[in-house]
Amino acid sequence: MLAEQSIFEGVKVLDRITVNPKIHFGKPCITGTRITVQSVLELLDEGLSFAEIAENYYPELQEDDIHACLRYAIALVAAEDIDLASVTA
Repeated sequence: MLAEQSIFEGVKVLDRITVNPKIHFGKPCITGTRITVQSVLELLDEGLSFAEIAENYYPELQEDDIHACLRYAIALVAAEDIDLASVTA
């Protein structure tokens, strides 16, 4: 959990996103559900609005849960180191 805390420092997602190795093989989920962050992000990628996701797929989600998924993904990308020297053209 220490590594997670440093990645998400200043980002309020840990109260809404849970990682439990017994649920979806440890994939991050909305707290209190079995809904993965990935599933929500895929729906957003398909162009669905927050309201459409809640209405048509996951009625138990709140808008803040969907925002937490986005913030979780942003925090992971922000913490990622990319070595451009190893990229070949």
